[in-house]
Amino acid sequence: MEAELRSQPETWARAVELRTEQALLPAAGERIAVVGCGTSWFMAQSYAALRETAGVGITDAFAASEAFVDRDYDAIVAITRSGTTTEVLELLDQVRASGSRARTVGIVGDPQTPLVDLVDDVVKLPFADERSVVQTRFATTALAFVRAALGENLDGAIADAAAAVDEELPDTLVSADQYSFLGTNWTVGLAHEAALKMREASQSWTESYPAKEYRHGPIAIAAPGRVTWMFGEAPEGLAGDVATTGAHFENSSLDGLADLVRAQRVALARARRFDLDPDHPRNLTRSVILAS
Repeated sequence: MEAELRSQPETWARAVELRTEQALLPAAGERIAVVGCGTSWFMAQSYAALRETAGVGITDAFAASEAFVDRDYDAIVAITRSGTTTEVLELLDQVRASGSRARTVGIVGDPQTPLVDLVDDVVKLPFADERSVVQTRFATTALAFVRAALGENLDGAIADAAAAVDEELPDTLVSADQYSFLGTNWTVGLAHEAALKMREASQSWTESYPAKEYRHGPIAIAAPGRVTWMFGEAPEGLAGDVATTGAHFENSSLDGLADLVRAQRVALARARRFDLDPDHPRNLTRSVILAS
């Protein structure tokens, strides 16, 4: 996990240069659905928010198991590190069998998998594939890839990630007994992903919400010794409200994707502190393959 998360500045830079592959993504004006499971679902949420905000086209994000793809979409994008996740493959198979006009695009880490034969076009990111069960660089590299395709300049984000992999982590973050991760717009997906990383790697108590929803109940658990971690610009007054509870309010000026790298590092540090193996967390496998 450590080697893979530290490689992210390099894998993001490689993804930015994949101009031919970026052209495979749905064009401006197309109505699309983005699907995935777990971490890939959260990256789908971020992609959808970025695409909508950029005014590129209507974009819905679904967990593959709960997707409604019979809505006359022009394209369906499936994100999957392994290319073997049952729910994603079943969904793509159903789309093909239905005779849908929607073009299907797969973004995959392992290109030697069944996904490749189920989509019309495939974006292969083998340099971002991973051995660890706990996913770090594939997810962020896939998101860097789509951000670049949307016309973003990621030089700043890559520089921020390079800083994030080496900075000293304050003990306040590593030793907390509870974490609430927050985001707005595209960083809501990052908040959900940060919470998942902490649960997977270190069995920590974590929650995640859109930032303005946090004060509608969840702030009740904020207390001394706990962390409220905001990705991106915080809504006005939120920092003060958290300070009143005694919880630590974390809000880095780094690009949100680079700040996610910091959260990954905290998850790893906590795993080591508790003598856990983040590469092989309990009850988890690299890919969820359901019995037929």
